[in-house]
Amino acid sequence: MKEIRISLLLTLGGLLLLTSCGGHKLSTVGSDSEVEARVERLLSRMTLAEKIGQMNQISAGGEVADYAEALRKGQVGSILNEVDPVKINELQRISVEESRLGIPLLVARDVIHGFHTVFPIPLGLAATFDPALVEEGARVAALEATSQGVRWTFSPMLDIARDPRWGRIAEGSGEDTWLDARMAEAMVYGYQGRDLDSTSMAACIKHFVGYGAAEGGRDYNSTFLTERQLRNIYLPPFEAAVKAGAQTLMTSFNDNDGVPSTGNTFVLKDVLRDELGFDGLVVTDWNSMGEMVSHGFGTDRKDVAAKAVKAGVDMDMMTFGFISHLEELVSSGAVKRSVIDDAVRNILRIKILLGLFENPYVDVEASRAVQYAPAHLDAARRSAEESAILLKNDAGALPLDAGSVGRILVTGPLADAPHDQLGTWAFDGEKTHTVTPLAALRERFGAKVEYVPGLTYSRQERARFDDVVAAARRADVVLAFVGEEAILSGEAHCLSDLDLVGSQSALLEALKATGKKVIVTVFAGRPLTIGRDLQNCDAMLYSFHPGTMGGPAVANLIFGDAVPSGKTPITFLKTVGQVPMYYNHNMTGRPYNNERLMKDIELEAGQTSLGNTSYYLDSGASPLFPFGYGLSYTSFEYSDIKLDKSSYSPSDVISVSFTLANTGKYDADEVVQVYVRDLVGSVTRPVKELKGFERLSLRAGEKRSMTLTVPVDELAFWGLDGKKKVEPGDFQLWVAGDSASGAPLSFKVQ
Repeated sequence: MKEIRISLLLTLGGLLLLTSCGGHKLSTVGSDSEVEARVERLLSRMTLAEKIGQMNQISAGGEVADYAEALRKGQVGSILNEVDPVKINELQRISVEESRLGIPLLVARDVIHGFHTVFPIPLGLAATFDPALVEEGARVAALEATSQGVRWTFSPMLDIARDPRWGRIAEGSGEDTWLDARMAEAMVYGYQGRDLDSTSMAACIKHFVGYGAAEGGRDYNSTFLTERQLRNIYLPPFEAAVKAGAQTLMTSFNDNDGVPSTGNTFVLKDVLRDELGFDGLVVTDWNSMGEMVSHGFGTDRKDVAAKAVKAGVDMDMMTFGFISHLEELVSSGAVKRSVIDDAVRNILRIKILLGLFENPYVDVEASRAVQYAPAHLDAARRSAEESAILLKNDAGALPLDAGSVGRILVTGPLADAPHDQLGTWAFDGEKTHTVTPLAALRERFGAKVEYVPGLTYSRQERARFDDVVAAARRADVVLAFVGEEAILSGEAHCLSDLDLVGSQSALLEALKATGKKVIVTVFAGRPLTIGRDLQNCDAMLYSFHPGTMGGPAVANLIFGDAVPSGKTPITFLKTVGQVPMYYNHNMTGRPYNNERLMKDIELEAGQTSLGNTSYYLDSGASPLFPFGYGLSYTSFEYSDIKLDKSSYSPSDVISVSFTLANTGKYDADEVVQVYVRDLVGSVTRPVKELKGFERLSLRAGEKRSMTLTVPVDELAFWGLDGKKKVEPGDFQLWVAGDSASGAPLSFKVQ
């Protein structure tokens, strides 16, 4: 993000806060060698018990006095879930002024997609294909949270997820490795800033590793990923985040091939430390160390504490295994003292780098001015606008003309549900500051808006729609807001049925039967199977839970003050039975070849073959919507697509030029996407992989010549020999507006 763009976020209150708290690069921290010298000096003064205390993270849940004695004894290194700046200052005061060594606390919170100002859920942010805007949102979250003393967030989640039944799909960036890596970099830069200072909130990349492939789309379940899958698909976003400077990492709940991540030496030491060069803090997920006993990977809490610390875990979140057993384990020789020292070095280092020793306290009065600052709300609105995906727009049903619109019926369970609009993991967003679609439309159109919810909550069954149908007949246009409440997605909120729940589909059917124009907006935490609902509307916007400013954003989109530009960050399915279906699958030996569907088949007696290729008799081989898909109020035309060369070396950069024309009537953004296919490899390769994208703004009628580049080394993968390299051979490249469009260009790598 450009420095000038960052500066726009700093309101007067924010500037006061930065001045009072030292919001500049902390010159007192010093060089890398000076930081390490400080770590070693402090480490040399610590007792074994004090070292182990730094490795203990607890959750707040009471008064400061409840933790005071533990803080004085140096038995706590980090506290999570305390956001009251007055209490945080007092906790820090006890730690700094009343403990023997004066080591400040690292205060943590799940700030996943905003602190008080809530942005779209991460899956929605990925739909923007706009890393700069995502970085801006993460910076807003950091400014708001750090002003209240929160210096560590458990975000971004980098789990590649190809199963929409998994509730935590809402928390990540979808199915694509390359897109996920770009979102990872953006969020790390946003949370931490390009240089660590007193407004930096340490990012925690999670969940390491493979958690998004949980069996059956059920949280906490096993994964069965090969090392090659881990390296080619699941690890690259973590590598990108490490290179971006992520300060911390969280282990995942799952076991992979029988080894729980919290006790997996191969991934935590061999891969993370030795190969990726990560030198930050590794923390467990909540009690994931203790859950290794439930996995059957250890006999008791003492046993798994030894396994976790030897595998490379530095801090224990809420198992209390380290604080209870490490001293005994060191005394018995089961755990080396040097292992403890290495863990504590990683903890002390981040506290020094964040400037906590110099600035442990926050200015409570100044922090209030930072929350919900106008610039923050503006960024949240723009993010919600860019994240919305236009999936249907029959006969130009949208945008509506605000000047000539008559009576508007607003209906549906999500039309005025501020908490649910915020989505999962929005602990600190307040409903009183959340602007719903109903509120935004009433502010704009006043008495023209009639509100009849039809359903009071999404899961309501067997509802009667007489009142809403009557209201629809009185209206000129119907705006229906459906989807799923926040409680239906997120951690431990997995589903086996992805249709709109309750009577929502019946509501849309009843509305459509009135003959009035029906515009549907879906608020959800995952891609739902909305094929039947598309038939009962004239236009559909899909807005993954959009956050604080979702109402104004959707209103702007519906009435043309903003033009939809979001793209699907994950494949939308026709039916849950298609899981898993994702665009970058490997090529099968019998690819789909337009066979007939079951409804069109009349089998002759004894007939067993219909061509025998890979597809479903009842739903075919294609999804409802492919990855990277999204309509606009305008139209874009790609032409003159050319490569600069026909053959490249592994050290070259591919340049592809093209002309993009906005051939419609609206100024708008297009997300240009570049895909590549390796035709022959030492192992089977994906049919197509995203390798670049750029968001371009074009005025109506504008035509622009563009060039995008892809380094050839982006085509490297882990092959049959267990090494990562670009294999020579034939390739194809597409430039298009989604993963299913465009014609390929051919090139070679020598």
